[in-house]
Amino acid sequence: MPGRIEDYALIGDMHSAALVGRDGAIDWLCLPRFDSEAFFASLLGTEEHGFWRIGPTHTDCTRPSAADTRRYRGDSLVLESEWTTAHGTVRVVDMMTRTDGAPQLIRLVEGLSGRARMRSVFRPRFGYGHTRPWVHQVGDRIVAVAGPDSVWLDTTARTCVDDHTVSSDFTVSAGERVAFTISWQPSHQQQPALPDPEQALEAIGTFWHEWAEHCTYSGPYREAVVRSLITLKALTYDPTGGIVAAPTTSLPEEIGGIRNWDYRFTWLRDAAITLSSLLRTGYREEARAWREWLLRTVAGDPEHLQIMYGIAGERKLGESELAWLPGYEGSTPVRVGNGAAHQLQLDVYGEVTETLHIARTAGLARHDHASALQLRLIEHLEQHWMEPDEGIWEVRGRRRHFVHSKVMAWVAVDRAIKLIKSGEAEGPVDRWRSLRDTIHRDVCSKGYDKERNTFTQSYGSHELDASLLLIPQMGFLPPDDKRVIGTIEAIQRELSTSDGFILRYQTEGASEGVDGLPGNEGAFLACSFWMADDLAMIGRVDEARKLFEKLLGLRNDLGLLAEEWDSRRQRQVGNFPQAFSHVALVDTALKIEALGAHGANTEHPATLRTSRKTT
Repeated sequence: MPGRIEDYALIGDMHSAALVGRDGAIDWLCLPRFDSEAFFASLLGTEEHGFWRIGPTHTDCTRPSAADTRRYRGDSLVLESEWTTAHGTVRVVDMMTRTDGAPQLIRLVEGLSGRARMRSVFRPRFGYGHTRPWVHQVGDRIVAVAGPDSVWLDTTARTCVDDHTVSSDFTVSAGERVAFTISWQPSHQQQPALPDPEQALEAIGTFWHEWAEHCTYSGPYREAVVRSLITLKALTYDPTGGIVAAPTTSLPEEIGGIRNWDYRFTWLRDAAITLSSLLRTGYREEARAWREWLLRTVAGDPEHLQIMYGIAGERKLGESELAWLPGYEGSTPVRVGNGAAHQLQLDVYGEVTETLHIARTAGLARHDHASALQLRLIEHLEQHWMEPDEGIWEVRGRRRHFVHSKVMAWVAVDRAIKLIKSGEAEGPVDRWRSLRDTIHRDVCSKGYDKERNTFTQSYGSHELDASLLLIPQMGFLPPDDKRVIGTIEAIQRELSTSDGFILRYQTEGASEGVDGLPGNEGAFLACSFWMADDLAMIGRVDEARKLFEKLLGLRNDLGLLAEEWDSRRQRQVGNFPQAFSHVALVDTALKIEALGAHGANTEHPATLRTSRKTT
């Protein structure tokens, strides 16, 4: 049975990623890309669906116990897990790298004291656990082959192959190292080069430490910020610059429920806000790479903008279900692909143009094609902003006039006007000023409940939505506007969980609510960070800091966050680790430092607005 979601660690090579449990089991790995079919899929099923575990041998042959301690080696994605047994102490070092283009997962077993008896069980399964491979020996190497894929296992330990499973029993003494490496290769090609684990360990550590040193944030939450930035970098597909929302599929938003989605794609929204956080913390190269990805992906057809694409820009992301997988803790169906790819979500126009705006103001080199794309997007939006859509949360119910979507349409037009005023582009600035004013009036008249003094989820509705917290952050209204303050306080009252975190919207008690789905979900962590942002912006900095630090306490022992928090079960839920959560963490740390420097409850609204423009 897989561990709790927060029991996992992330390792990766910026092409794919693996999840390593506290017991030394790798229960999830897709090769060679994030969105490839899983090679280890026991996370969503049983051990029969593929895993690889290295840990101390138990005499009763039961599953090994959890590591006594684990940590990342400094600011890196090199994972160290340690066990103390009756006869010795041992460490397993896990990492991913590439040699001559072939992805490799390396596991180094190090004896620290005494003599520890160890066991490696390698059970490869292809096609999300559906296909048992042909496992055989080629010289001193073992290879698992199924169709177009092959995975090669290299180790100095003695191995035994039985029933498509490779096991190794060995002893490691103080000062000794035993290495295990798997390398993926197309099955029709010659075997991959032999790995050099020691050289790889040195190179990987150097890369991550040098990358982390570029972070310009030096505030009180630097450890949390740097770990989040490393996680975001790890979710970037290096060959193209595309960023996945998470490296997993179908980890449930409700344990035992059906809200299980595939997040191994590049959402324009998620990627855009990720890049804005990276830009704010000194990482321009990632912004340049994403801008190039965007231009290639959207190409000359912004009128058919999708909300998400494959990590190389693929457009067809059809959704299907894997009936042979029983799901994480019985949460079915297990889905691959994502049917929301062709939804209408007007807010993505705002997120994309906001990020291009931030990139320009941050000093990223001028790019005429990017400016032209931004104007084309506004030309299209000009004709469609008044339509109902599925909104930021990708509802699978009927389309609505979501207030957040209209606000972000306003953002898109506003940033295009700023682009023209900068002199880097030409356009009908007077006409678009009028359009900006029209959208603003429309939102304020149709999306605002005067009696309750709050904006609502959609035109004419009574429901609230945590995305409304972005109204002051996007500059749609100033933080001191009574409607903004009323909305913040209404969301605190009506969308807070018992432990003080924020729901996206109410699902409790509805058989099929606004999102068209049965069941419930946890508190959405990004929304909870947004609440902290807003509290700081309206001068309640101490309260914002308290909420932020409470959110930091939800991270696992390695600093990682999933998408949501189940307040009833007191555990993380949703795909893991989640880019959206880590982006929000970084942004809130920056905002609290900027606004808190003046002391709680002392900021002037004009100062807050100026601060927002420069972050």
